[in-house]
Amino acid sequence: MTENIEKFIAEFAHSLHENTFVKMTLGNYRGNDAHLQKLLIRLVETKKGTRLFFLFRQDTRDTAKNFDFTEGVAKVKEFLVADFFSGHLFTLENDLQLDVGKRGKSRLNIAKATFKTKPEVSHDREKQFLVNSNSFYLKALGITTDRGEIRDKQQDKWRQINKFVETLGSLIDKSLLADRRELNVVDMGSGKGYLTFAAYDYFKNTRGIGVKIIGVDTKSELVSIDNDIARASEFEDLKFVHGWIGNYNLQNVDVLIALHACNTATDDAIFKGIKAEADLIVVAPCCHQEIRPQMKAPDFMKGIFRHGVMLEREAETLTDGLRALLLEKSGYSTKLFEFISTEHTPKNNMIVGTRTTKNVDTEKIAEQIEAIKNFYGIKEQRLESLLEKF
Repeated sequence: MTENIEKFIAEFAHSLHENTFVKMTLGNYRGNDAHLQKLLIRLVETKKGTRLFFLFRQDTRDTAKNFDFTEGVAKVKEFLVADFFSGHLFTLENDLQLDVGKRGKSRLNIAKATFKTKPEVSHDREKQFLVNSNSFYLKALGITTDRGEIRDKQQDKWRQINKFVETLGSLIDKSLLADRRELNVVDMGSGKGYLTFAAYDYFKNTRGIGVKIIGVDTKSELVSIDNDIARASEFEDLKFVHGWIGNYNLQNVDVLIALHACNTATDDAIFKGIKAEADLIVVAPCCHQEIRPQMKAPDFMKGIFRHGVMLEREAETLTDGLRALLLEKSGYSTKLFEFISTEHTPKNNMIVGTRTTKNVDTEKIAEQIEAIKNFYGIKEQRLESLLEKF
């Protein structure tokens, strides 16, 4: 270790001791992790006191860990010797810029402090989360450790869970359900139940709403596991049942959820919600396979659609766009948006239908749907076919 590296680490430790540390960045990574790019370090207030928050910035996802000051200094020393070859330390006294060359030679520049005051550490991002990380179901589902810490490999799922309950709560507040103190929710295709459990916990325990949720899934093993976790969590009004979306007898539902139901199963779920007159229909589609084989590119677009990826994206856009129009035709106002960044999940588009009391020009919408189908040569769309038979 060169003298400059030792001085850089010593200044880091000194700033922590004197309470002048602001933040640090380690870059120019040359280690074995093909995805790691840089390390960001700041202070965070936890139940155990002030800790160093290490954010490992990667090209596809971020991971985070907390360390006490002694551990944090040791980690920085370890990283600078082996993996990172530049560092930028910000304190209330000075800014320090460290650069280490390939042959081990280093340079340390000391400049006037950029920051005159320290940032507030009590308002940490973790405290903005709507879901309690110490909840039993999160441990049982493998999201958190026994101490309530988010597992590194589950950071993306954790963000998705919190974003989902935040979005769902906002949608309900803007719907006809806004003042309801009791809600009946059905989650079609609940899978492992991450979002189902979180939704129940959020409405029941955070917002104090009397909520009953049923999760429906085709995998009986998952249904059994989820019911065991629900009982262990004492979630009395959360049940999971074995069934198929298309065959499930949906009744007395205020909110219908279907996240990542494959292909036309999303259409089946939307139809069930419309038929049951659900006030809110929330779906996140995936596997858009129905329309693509039917599409015939107009002559002036054949040069574009000869590329499979372009045809696939257009088919996805058309499928979800037609679903939104069919919801509007059925008396729902619609929104289609990205509910979480593709950094955390590639299946991120959400279609929301909110039942409205406004008059709808169904004839105009029908004409628009027919024009789109004719333009692309589409003969059949699952949701439209179900609605025509209804």
